[in-house]
Amino acid sequence: MTETELQAAAFRRLVSHLQSRTDVQNIDLMELAGFCRNCLSKWYAEASEEAGQPMSKDAARELVYGMPYDEWKTRFQTPRND
Repeated sequence: MTETELQAAAFRRLVSHLQSRTDVQNIDLMELAGFCRNCLSKWYAEASEEAGQPMSKDAARELVYGMPYDEWKTRFQTPRND
């Protein structure tokens, strides 16, 4: 495998892991890791744009979340009580 193929495989595994861990909130990811699902989708959309294959923010989020973002928020986002 090439380095790019290995990176792509790692990215797919990360996305799959984040999709399966709906209990982990984006704010928790931001506090612990410095990035969240929204960051990842933004980076994906930016890379797509740079490659000459523009992708909307919503399409990138759907790729990362595995469903439309609004659906994910309704199903899995919990209110913060800080």
